[in-house]
Amino acid sequence: MVADCTFCRIIAGHEPSWKVHEDASTFAFLDVSPLSEFHTLVVPKHHFEGVFDLPPQAMASLSLGVKAVVDLLAQKIGLTDVQIMNSSGAAAQQDVFHVHFHVVPRAKGDGQDVRRTTHPEWRSRFDALISRLA
Repeated sequence: MVADCTFCRIIAGHEPSWKVHEDASTFAFLDVSPLSEFHTLVVPKHHFEGVFDLPPQAMASLSLGVKAVVDLLAQKIGLTDVQIMNSSGAAAQQDVFHVHFHVVPRAKGDGQDVRRTTHPEWRSRFDALISRLA
């Protein structure tokens, strides 16, 4: 546990939360600044700052926790549309530096229709981008 980490304190029971799901390696709870009803955060019980710090097995366990939450919401509230998000790093708008995934139930007309800016003109650069990964 990292003493100054809000999510570590929630996992340890030192901060209030509204638990949605818990298993051996993950804890899921309602987001206190929700984008929609049942907006849930899924976090590993062990502290990792972001996805770059996660060992592969911890990422696999976290993914299983996300899937468990999605399945629970589908079963209990009839969820059929969901947005799953993660931000890792300050430039990516991460605000709590304990890796977490947002499970955001979505519905047509829910007011969250903001589109990201896309750049189809970058397609001409794809060969050069791929060569940098070789």
